[in-house]
Amino acid sequence: MQDTIRVNSHFALSLGVRYDLQTYTSKGLVQNPLWLGSGRMPFNPYNFAPRMGFAYSLGQDHPLVVRGGYGLFYTRIPQIYQSAIANDNGLTGTTLFLNNSNYYDNQVFPHYPYPLVNCSQTAPSCAAPANLEQFTEADVASFSPNFKTPHVEQTSLSLEKEVVHRTAVGVSYTFVHGVDLIRARDVNLPPPVNVSYPVYDSSGVNFLGTYYSVPSFSTWQLTTSFTCPYPPCINLLGRPIPQLGAIDVFESAASSVYHGATLSIHRQMTNGLYFRLAYTYAHAIDDGQDALVAGEPATVQNSYAPNSERGNSVTDQRQRFVFSWIDEPNPFGRSMPLLSALFDDWKYSGVITIGSGRPVNVSVSGDPNQDGNGTNDRIPGASRNSFLGPDYATADMRLGRSFLLGDHLKLELLAEAFNALNRDNQRVNITEGGLQTSTTSFVKTFTQLGVNYYPGHYQIPSNPIQATNAFAPREIQFGVKLVY
Repeated sequence: MQDTIRVNSHFALSLGVRYDLQTYTSKGLVQNPLWLGSGRMPFNPYNFAPRMGFAYSLGQDHPLVVRGGYGLFYTRIPQIYQSAIANDNGLTGTTLFLNNSNYYDNQVFPHYPYPLVNCSQTAPSCAAPANLEQFTEADVASFSPNFKTPHVEQTSLSLEKEVVHRTAVGVSYTFVHGVDLIRARDVNLPPPVNVSYPVYDSSGVNFLGTYYSVPSFSTWQLTTSFTCPYPPCINLLGRPIPQLGAIDVFESAASSVYHGATLSIHRQMTNGLYFRLAYTYAHAIDDGQDALVAGEPATVQNSYAPNSERGNSVTDQRQRFVFSWIDEPNPFGRSMPLLSALFDDWKYSGVITIGSGRPVNVSVSGDPNQDGNGTNDRIPGASRNSFLGPDYATADMRLGRSFLLGDHLKLELLAEAFNALNRDNQRVNITEGGLQTSTTSFVKTFTQLGVNYYPGHYQIPSNPIQATNAFAPREIQFGVKLVY
């Protein structure tokens, strides 16, 4: 429901409310007796979202226009979450993992050409033999029992005034607060213990003289055994519910805050010329919501301290400048028909975009915190998205002209150039969770420093955010369009 009220000739008010209800089918949802929260989708029937806006003009000629508004907006839960609940129930699918370097795994490790299991290629499923069940693992995805539908609260205020004929200057501020955002957390983990590992350079030979303490979910074994002939060794992960692997619970635990201020100059199409210039300074912070990576606790490094994930959002960009224009000059007109036919009626347009660098999350391969998730470990001492990637600038141009071929026929010629100046816009890897680089690694190997022994060490390059990719180079295309 929405209504707009014109209070007087200077003041207009808009009021509204929206009701959101999202339901799901229960088909294919199965509850796992080992985790009673599985096999269920949330139901939130009280999602009422009010919103209001106003516009007020001050003055008569070239008035100052003040606009503002507030709104609460609920989001839809993507269908991929229901797929995760249906597929990751710990009953219909398991993973068999064998580490040949482990003594007990080695005893059953298959040797060519003998297969580990014998199942027909047309069989609907292939269960592991009884003697291999201890090596299988099944993950579970579920919603928290107190899950709430994510929503955002948005407030905006802008001032705009026409300073010269058909040209206005404006300044605006926008605040967006994300509430009850989705974040997955693996709850099938024991309490972590802090362990320290030495830090080496990228070669793994030169010790950098520092150690890094990380909350680890696997303890060290300090005595000799078949699986650990040269202690200390990192024990296998012992989960509280050993029959299950990761239990990724979708919680309404994350939040976000965005502040953005924009200064703009806007000229309406006058005498064949239009342009808009805008500069934005903004900052976005969040707790690492998983809306784009459903089914993976991709950001939470320590499930017992999830609030430590707060940092720059993957969408954060502090500064952004955009200048766009359209120019349709007709310098000769009808008085000079030959020159007019050659040089009039061309349309020039373009967009110049310049932006500061975006946050980069420097991850560590090798799972140093030993939680079974190889995507949530970060470089020693760094928080999430704490590095800044390279900036970005591009100029896109377009040239076009139309020719009338009759009363109902028109021919358009186009020439377009993207990144016309061929700027080298470097970047690191783009993933579902934003910009990320994993040049740092954790190596599980016996390491001795003096009289101390360690079951692993970090290897860190001198420049962990060195660009490995680039955005598109200059691209030019030509087109012909026939309009009839």
